[in-house]
Amino acid sequence: MDLQISVFLLFILFTAGHSFSCYECTGLNGSCAEQTVKTCPSGSSKCISLTAITQAETSSKMKAKGCSRTCQKGGSMNFGISIRTSFCCDTDLCNVQDPPDHSNDPNGKKCYTIDLQNRTTILSCSGTEDRCIKATGTLGDQSVFAKGCASKSICDATTPFPSVSISCCEGNLCNGAQSVSQSFLFFCCSLLSYFLLH
Repeated sequence: MDLQISVFLLFILFTAGHSFSCYECTGLNGSCAEQTVKTCPSGSSKCISLTAITQAETSSKMKAKGCSRTCQKGGSMNFGISIRTSFCCDTDLCNVQDPPDHSNDPNGKKCYTIDLQNRTTILSCSGTEDRCIKATGTLGDQSVFAKGCASKSICDATTPFPSVSISCCEGNLCNGAQSVSQSFLFFCCSLLSYFLLH
């Protein structure tokens, strides 16, 4: 009996000290060369690796890795001028790999998007982007909107957060043709930060 209690206490001692860890890095030039190991905060039990490409007046590519509270397998979110691909996993240090590159192969799905001149246009979805996405909210005192294509896994992982509402739908052009206001690019960056930090 004493042996069983000793083994049980030893098990608790060794498992209680284990914390969840992920690789962490941010690369603004499209690479994540300097990765560190980060012990995730309480409540974060997933690792994420993502790539974001912005195609505005100049093109830029950012890679990031870190801890996440909620995310599913990964996928792609395309707002036309901003594309995000991600990979998510739930074991220690599982985010060593980069997410797959964004597929440029059209899949027949079409969704509304908004360009930098605040015009509503039609975006051809590609790869696993099988849903239309719409995000609305406020930044400061200004209303902002973003529309585009997304993978089902991205839509399943989205959760409401303060001042921004995200919704997905399945039909072609189901995300409406409503006109929008300024700050679209800033809004996309805010969405990217939210997905990375939550």
